[in-house]
Amino acid sequence: MTAVSSATEAAPAAHASSQAAREYLSFKLGAEEYGIDILKVQEIRGYEAPTRIANAPHFIKGVVNLRGVIVPIVDMRLRFDLADVSYDTFTVVIILNVAGRTVGMVVDSVSDVMELGASQIKPAPDFSGAIDASCITGLGTIGQGEGERMLILLDIEQMMSAPDMGLMESQMLH
Repeated sequence: MTAVSSATEAAPAAHASSQAAREYLSFKLGAEEYGIDILKVQEIRGYEAPTRIANAPHFIKGVVNLRGVIVPIVDMRLRFDLADVSYDTFTVVIILNVAGRTVGMVVDSVSDVMELGASQIKPAPDFSGAIDASCITGLGTIGQGEGERMLILLDIEQMMSAPDMGLMESQMLH
């Protein structure tokens, strides 16, 4: 009995430590590097010009047909009010599954997938800007010393579900 109970007690501790570290897909927009929960990412594709939709917000580039699913494409540079929106060979579309919907977001480039433990994530400072502060879950620190990088961690589901994005009306109608 004692062996069973000690094994049972050890299992939650092991589970808790695996919960502490999470994987993030990092991507760049201009000089900044962002991270989103890897579990929201369906795939990464090269940029292809979407079909424009009339009366869509300026940051929604249009839609693409992805294996029979019509996917709205959000240009994150435009969404974050960054200048010089240009598309090159590094420009990619990250296809996301958020709030039961498939959405694509255009970013300058994808860096890599990284695991961050709770000790590497600091709370985001309060500020107002192009990104709603409630969509920033924290700041991740990668590396040490001169090679240290900051990763702005986004709650991409909350951001894409925000009313000003105009992406989730069909969800509300059902």
